[in-house]
Amino acid sequence: MRNIKIRRIEAEMVRTISEILLEEARDSVIKNVTITGAKVANDLSYAKVYFTSLSNMSHKDLEKKMNEASSYIRLMLADRMDLRNTPKLKFLYDDSVAYGEKIEKILREISEEK
Repeated sequence: MRNIKIRRIEAEMVRTISEILLEEARDSVIKNVTITGAKVANDLSYAKVYFTSLSNMSHKDLEKKMNEASSYIRLMLADRMDLRNTPKLKFLYDDSVAYGEKIEKILREISEEK
């Protein structure tokens, strides 16, 4: 079971990064990104940040764009969160939302057939 402190930091990180993207981002593509989760290493050296977007840009391009902005986001995160060490951020596209929509569509089709 993950440490409660780490889970609390992950939740705070999701909220804070979302605020940073909404308030500080100049690029409209980055501004429309939704942060869906974060996984922080136990030593707080590294964090995987999961995101999704309704943009029609490819997932790879979105990941690249977000990872290019990660050093700036990390700097803003360090100012807003009270952590001894701010983790290095790695942004990963979250396919779970699209997967959930696909499952939902299949279930609707099955229920319509009955």
